[in-house]
Amino acid sequence: MSSNTLPIVLTFGLSDPTGGSGLQADLLTLASMGCHGVSVLTGYTVRDSASCDEVTGLDPDTVATQARMLLEDMPIAAFKIGAATRAEVVSAIAEVVADYDDIPLILAPDFTLDDEHVLAADELRESIADLLAPQTTLLVADTATLLALAQPDGDAEVPTLDAAISHLLSQGAEYILSTETGTHRLVNTLFSEEGQLRQDMWDRPAQRIMGITDTLGSAIAALLANGQEPAEAAREAQEYLYQAARNAFRPGMGAYLPDRFFWARNDEDDDTPPDDAADTPPGEARH
Repeated sequence: MSSNTLPIVLTFGLSDPTGGSGLQADLLTLASMGCHGVSVLTGYTVRDSASCDEVTGLDPDTVATQARMLLEDMPIAAFKIGAATRAEVVSAIAEVVADYDDIPLILAPDFTLDDEHVLAADELRESIADLLAPQTTLLVADTATLLALAQPDGDAEVPTLDAAISHLLSQGAEYILSTETGTHRLVNTLFSEEGQLRQDMWDRPAQRIMGITDTLGSAIAALLANGQEPAEAAREAQEYLYQAARNAFRPGMGAYLPDRFFWARNDEDDDTPPDDAADTPPGEARH
């Protein structure tokens, strides 16, 4: 790679025409954090900022072929994997990234795109749990997703969160960033096989904000691509997300979107955040 080439991150995910989540959110975040993002579409959505009307998945061979063309052409420094619609697509992605096991992989699965679309089918959960999670450098997921991945068939008794995290780590995931939304705080806890590494607490935005998980996942991928260690990247990515969410804007009649280029505005043009946004600095980390 030449000295004037930006670190390149390959992201897999759904297209979101609003720019709030999915590939568009990833590419904005990666650019904001000094990387060049390249993307492989797993499917596309028909939606606006308020709701989603349609989700269509792509053919697995198309997904795999596009990824391999990019990988043969460019030096990829990190992978980020978001939402997929079908187990067959997950299998195709897993087969591709398995050939590049020296490249850091951030997995940020999304089962909650829209209540009318079954993105949490057992086959999809099983394929992510069996094929992608074991290859993951850092898994970003909320409690419900971690429980679903640890018990993807849904037949046995639902494990505790600690048991789910231990299971996923034992299967091969190197780090897990567990995200939890409380009444007033966001609590993110980083785990490895050594146990809890750190816990960060952040003021919770009052507004509904799209693309939180995608933004966090792609920010971590960008930092890994720039040479940071996973624990350091997890912390710095949270700071980036906090600032982007603090400056969130509402382009339509639905959700707010993170301002992923919050840093680019001139100080004199930097409007005071809305009254319901968090004005206090993030809480201290507990190690």
